Amino acid sequence: MALRAIMLRNKIEAKKKELEALREKDAEFAKREKELETSIGEANTDEEQQAVEAEIEKYEKEKATHDEAKTALENEISNMETELAAEDTEDPQPQDRGITPPVNAKERMNRTMIGTNVRIRELPISVRAFDALPMETREQIIQREDVKTFLTRLRELKGTKRAISGGDLEIPVSFLELIKENMYRYSKLLRRVRVADLPGEGRQTIAGTVEEAVWVEMCGAINELNLVFNQVSTDGYKVAGFVPVCNSLLEDTVSNLNLASQVIELISQSIAYAEDKAILYGKGANSKMPTGIVTRLAETSVPSGYPANAPEWEDLHLTNIVKIDSSSMTPVEFFQAFTLAAGNTINTYARGDMFWAMNSKTKARVQAMMIALTAEGNVVSRLGGVMPVVMGDIDTLEFIPDGDIIGGYGQLYLWVDRGSMRIDISEHVQFIQDNTVFRGKARADGKPVIPKAFVAMNINNTEVTTVVPFAADLANDANLTALELSGNTLSPGFNPSVLSYTVAAATADTTKVEATTAQPKAQVAIDYEGKNVRNGGTVPLLKDGKAHPLTVTVRNGNAVKVYTVQITRASE
Repeated sequence: MALRAIMLRNKIEAKKKELEALREKDAEFAKREKELETSIGEANTDEEQQAVEAEIEKYEKEKATHDEAKTALENEISNMETELAAEDTEDPQPQDRGITPPVNAKERMNRTMIGTNVRIRELPISVRAFDALPMETREQIIQREDVKTFLTRLRELKGTKRAISGGDLEIPVSFLELIKENMYRYSKLLRRVRVADLPGEGRQTIAGTVEEAVWVEMCGAINELNLVFNQVSTDGYKVAGFVPVCNSLLEDTVSNLNLASQVIELISQSIAYAEDKAILYGKGANSKMPTGIVTRLAETSVPSGYPANAPEWEDLHLTNIVKIDSSSMTPVEFFQAFTLAAGNTINTYARGDMFWAMNSKTKARVQAMMIALTAEGNVVSRLGGVMPVVMGDIDTLEFIPDGDIIGGYGQLYLWVDRGSMRIDISEHVQFIQDNTVFRGKARADGKPVIPKAFVAMNINNTEVTTVVPFAADLANDANLTALELSGNTLSPGFNPSVLSYTVAAATADTTKVEATTAQPKAQVAIDYEGKNVRNGGTVPLLKDGKAHPLTVTVRNGNAVKVYTVQITRASE
């Protein structure tokens, strides 16, 4: 075991050097990006614009390759460190020969991060997680070089909305574990579901139907059981939460202890809220998000790309999405109907405790029913935060629509944490509030591995809401809001989600092309017959009676959208 651990430590050290070399190149990419921004503003002719576009495309490809290499190394190091921790844990304790034994990975983490038996998840909301650590532990964390560098760079960004030099600012490991624990205080659902740490894209193996064991005589032959295992594929999607930090906290006169405490608390709260919403209503892989419980229940057909080795897909939108007319029911009738609806979650995989999520107004309606039951002398389980009769804790989440209740066996929802967490500066600036807005970013995925273990119901006898709005991903919005060709009418009429159009009979020899982007930072490139066209410029049309494509390419962040107009101008 000791030799294996030594080999792993050497490999980790070598990989960390490779990663450091890659991170040193971040500054070069930041410099190139600023130079390209300057070039965009200076490019006036079509030739200059074409040259700049070529350089941008080259930069984006090289940057993507660079980022992928960093992520791969980070994941590789994380996997080896996990393996090393297991080796250290398994090592036998050395005999006492007056030599201090080496500290294993788990102890090392405890000493450098949390340090004592502080139960972060059980702290009251009024106490900040970092403040709950002993002063000695907090001072040790603050003195770490990566922490001091992180806080210094945060202070440098006070009151600005400029990008962080060298890319995203990675949150120190000593903060990361504390934030992850602290998120459980703000999230209502992370503690209900099954959480797994899995770097990169991966698969989680889950048990399928398990047959009953067979009793035999002591010397009898053993019966072979048919055990079926399925896999669910998970990816990594970014979730970003906005973190407004008061500028007074970023002043040099404020201690690092206070700044660190505030940043940890705000990031935990922001991302936890977004993850709760995704567990219930996430739109799935096509929207680069986890798949929510309600989203899966509402599916009416097998999604494209559904893995062959995943559990067999079932249509649940009629059995596990239910309406209850509580207004016309007595309390007894209501809980009878509720119990029947909850019964749809019972299956061979059901285990652990149930949970029920709803907003405050719906919870008050349920509580009113419970009080009435008590007044009538009927037996109820409890009036606190537990659903009577069917049992299960009640979680209040205000983003759930009125009357809707979502619940089931939380352990049959898989949430995958991808590890790293970063922070960058947001373009949303709160000048009036005197705040600098940062954006905390984490990577995660999730999906119900056994969807029939959940149910969604509405107790106001209306349709269950299956789609809720999420914060718009403006940084990757490549939509147009308008596309106009002077003197001509597009067919069909312009719609941001429609990419193909025609102009069957152009009215003139030239047309002015104007494309309006949804986001001001989005870049537009217009092409007609291999020639670049300036946005707002005039295009001479080919007059041969044939359709010729005009393309409008919109880029914003990592998103690219291409609109095409087939233009026909009659020949002379």
